[in-house]
Amino acid sequence: MADATTDTRTEPTTARRSPAARAALTRSVLLHVVMVLGALAMFFPFYWTLVASFSPGTGLSSTPRIVPDDPGLDAYVQLFSEVPFARVVANSVLLATVTTLVQLFTSATAAYAFSRLPFPGRTIVFGVYLATMMIPLQVLVVPLFAEFRAFGLVDTYLGALLPTFAAAFGIFLLRQAMNQVPVELDEAAAIDGAGHFRIFWTVVLPNIRPALATLAVFAFMGSWNSFLWPLVVLRSPELQTLPVALAGLQGQYTTEWDVVMAGSVISILPMLAIYLFAQKYVIQGVANTGLK
Repeated sequence: MADATTDTRTEPTTARRSPAARAALTRSVLLHVVMVLGALAMFFPFYWTLVASFSPGTGLSSTPRIVPDDPGLDAYVQLFSEVPFARVVANSVLLATVTTLVQLFTSATAAYAFSRLPFPGRTIVFGVYLATMMIPLQVLVVPLFAEFRAFGLVDTYLGALLPTFAAAFGIFLLRQAMNQVPVELDEAAAIDGAGHFRIFWTVVLPNIRPALATLAVFAFMGSWNSFLWPLVVLRSPELQTLPVALAGLQGQYTTEWDVVMAGSVISILPMLAIYLFAQKYVIQGVANTGLK
């Protein structure tokens, strides 16, 4: 009897599991393996960029190495000594910061009007405004450049900033978030004597902070990675942004890829820091607004 009890207690746990439980465990293990392999496949290009930036003389035909043979900071020193890269980074930071702040203001105020102010034709106006998202920037570059040249805004910070001050996507994102805020909160504030500005500032905005953080990340990332419009409107080297300067590092016949990779690493770091800081707000904002 004692032996039987002992055998029962020492029987492997997997043997006592039902076929359905074993199948579920197998699916879970396979799913995690696939996810890990996918994450490694997506992470490897970024890691190789980092390794190449510390490997002098690295080319695209070089065999990627997990650890560089003779790591050094020569590429970073060359990047900041031969190119006004500090000024370029400052330009991108300035343009991205101003774009983000202005987009937050314009998108929030317009979204409040579309969400809370019942004016005639509101739905039609909002639909037409959203339709502008289907117009690619390439179609607008020529008329925009002609208009900005007529006003003397070519090769100026203002010329690079003006087209980014309003974004249909930002208005759509914040309007969806504001629609989730109960109107009863507005009515309670109105009973206490609050006007639209006070309701907007003290009632609506605090309840859509995740959506605001999401828009801030998207707006900063869009301005930081913008290439076509800064390339067209900014002519002076001291006004160039980071993507334009990185493209200029590639020569017609030869390219120092370790220097290019060093610039790419520098361009990635601010976005990585911002996303890690606002990650939980971005996930919550996307979930609350119903975006996929």
